Amino acid sequence: MTHFFTHHGLPLLFVVVLIESFGVPLPGETALIAFGVLAAQGHYGIVEVIVVAAAGAIVGDNLGYWLIGRVGGRALFEKTRWLRRFGDRVLPRSEAFMRKHGGKTVFFGRFITVLRYTAAWIAGLGEMRWWRFLAWNGAGGICWATLVGLVAYYGGKAAGNAIQAYGIYAFPVVAVLFVAVFLGRRRLEQLLR
Repeated sequence: MTHFFTHHGLPLLFVVVLIESFGVPLPGETALIAFGVLAAQGHYGIVEVIVVAAAGAIVGDNLGYWLIGRVGGRALFEKTRWLRRFGDRVLPRSEAFMRKHGGKTVFFGRFITVLRYTAAWIAGLGEMRWWRFLAWNGAGGICWATLVGLVAYYGGKAAGNAIQAYGIYAFPVVAVLFVAVFLGRRRLEQLLR
């Protein structure tokens, strides 16, 4: 199985990140972290990993923006009287929110778990202009892939070096570091909400 990921995995990384960005809750960020660690081990170039993940994020978000947000979501609110009333109440607020905070929502949504796969829908439903969405989405996707990819790359390299140098005694230190990073990230997500 490892052979598959080390020799044919970049298309898989692209697909997983694309599908997550489109709106299906898959582990896109986890896949990026795994491929960042594989890059640290010399199986891929970190630049390749970052470019593939950013491309998957941008393409997937744009598909979600158009297919779910602009086309599908709007049509869904016309299906029944109850949905039409709900849409009449919710959509104007969504549009106002996206006019005021759309860029920030799309950019920072890339770094927050639930928004990672729903911000594009919200932007489409809120009728955020596509060129504005594309600019903020592109910036968010590139920054996200770069930040997460480099942290995984250098973290994976440091963990590998520590385990090689210190043997089994390095494992608890590496585990504590991973827990600290995880908890710090969760705290950051809470602060950004």
